Amino acid sequence: MAAAERGVWTGTQLRRLLVEKAGLELSAASVSALFTKQPSQVKLSTLAALCTALDCAPGDLLVLGPAAPVPASGTALAGLSGGRPSPGPSRVAGRRSLPPL
Repeated sequence: MAAAERGVWTGTQLRRLLVEKAGLELSAASVSALFTKQPSQVKLSTLAALCTALDCAPGDLLVLGPAAPVPASGTALAGLSGGRPSPGPSRVAGRRSLPPL
């Protein structure tokens, strides 16, 4: 929407602006993906270049959705060991070890 609000309707136009205003060359496929689907991640340098090219702020490009589930905290896990901390790091369903309490 930010691109359209600024008269940028095609990936070719956006690619040109990125090179001219921000010095960033993205592939046609990368620019097309930005236009046609929601990326799961964007490099901060790319976000900064998009903001420069479109003369906008990051908030104009990002739409926040529901927050991802927060992993269980050490306090919540203490209830699993009878209220006392475990002697060492524990594993939670294939995730990284928790720091010592």
